Amino acid sequence: MSRIDDVVVQFCPGGVQFETLSNLLERGTNIRWDDVADEEFQYIDLTSVDRVTRSIGATETIRRDNAPSRAQQVVREGDVLFGTTRPMLKRYCVVPAEYDRQIASTGYCVLRPKQDHILTNYLFHVIGTARFYAYVEANERGASYPAIPDSVVKEFRIPVPPLEVQREIGRVLDQFTELEAELEAELEARRRQYVFYRDSLLLGTDVPKVAMGELGTFIRGRRFTKNDVVESGIPSIHYGEIYTDYGVSASYALRDVSSNIANQLRFAQPRDVIFAGVGETVEDVGKAVAWLGDEPVAVHDDTFSFTSDLNPKYVAYAVQTGDFHSQKANYVARGKVKRLSALGLTKIKIPVPSAEEQERIVSILDKFDTLLNDPSIGLPAELTARRTQYEYYRDKLLSFEESVT
Repeated sequence: MSRIDDVVVQFCPGGVQFETLSNLLERGTNIRWDDVADEEFQYIDLTSVDRVTRSIGATETIRRDNAPSRAQQVVREGDVLFGTTRPMLKRYCVVPAEYDRQIASTGYCVLRPKQDHILTNYLFHVIGTARFYAYVEANERGASYPAIPDSVVKEFRIPVPPLEVQREIGRVLDQFTELEAELEAELEARRRQYVFYRDSLLLGTDVPKVAMGELGTFIRGRRFTKNDVVESGIPSIHYGEIYTDYGVSASYALRDVSSNIANQLRFAQPRDVIFAGVGETVEDVGKAVAWLGDEPVAVHDDTFSFTSDLNPKYVAYAVQTGDFHSQKANYVARGKVKRLSALGLTKIKIPVPSAEEQERIVSILDKFDTLLNDPSIGLPAELTARRTQYEYYRDKLLSFEESVT
């Protein structure tokens, strides 16, 4: 880091000026659908941006006659997109050349840097810092479906060193992210292999499929908010945590809610499966986690606990398959927020082998899950180490003393 230290000493020995983002950005533009006739665009929806690789993946081709209501913002190469819907999912990226002049959802704040003030890759790294996300968490609004307004995002103050310093910091941090991207690409290839094997294992037999409503019961949770979260109280699972914090199963809850609201809550019992009833996309909604804890856990009102005699981890794996997603799509309410009801879940069929076969399948898939997701071994461990190293240096390099002038 000596090169960066030298550059900082040379160009900003007395500290760095801080500016609000709004002063560093060009004005964005919205599309006028009446003016584009039959022209086609790629639509960058909220789930188009991969939260791990920070890149744009699957997009939808849209025209004037089929554009979603949120398809409004024209993006340019070098824009930084930041997801303002459920912002703590940390969905952000730089728009590459192939998506220049395409359309992004209004669920993104489009940050278009004035290149004579702030460089694109410098801004990208700033958007990932712990300081920025502390600000976002403090200013997001809404309990069940939190969001942060674009105007509030743009009020965030960032250090703005001279371009020479920005360029050197960006160069160093880009090296970290490039190595991380290579490791992630290798891990993603393994994930695709796993998905193929998992679906073949679960669906490649003559085992009968049975509607989930015939196999057990669904009970909806009850509302609690982040204001109810305490250091020590009643173990709880919020629907959003099923997407971000939990895998196939959990034996303990990551957060507690106040015991003062115990009478207002509903609980999943040990060996229940907890389904998220709300999501950003049709594919997201319905993700499930098997509750393997020793005591009941309070569940949010946008979740459903499923009680049955099935192996709970088998159920959690079975509802990951392409067949489950295909059936589920028939029952999802497609508003701004995607919702799946208990009634819809009862109609979806899953294969039901013997208890012994369920146990065998779970044992096999657990081994794959460990290889792909356990941060203490193999490729996930290496990726975690690189990511931790990057985050450490990113936050360190972007921590400046504010100049007094």
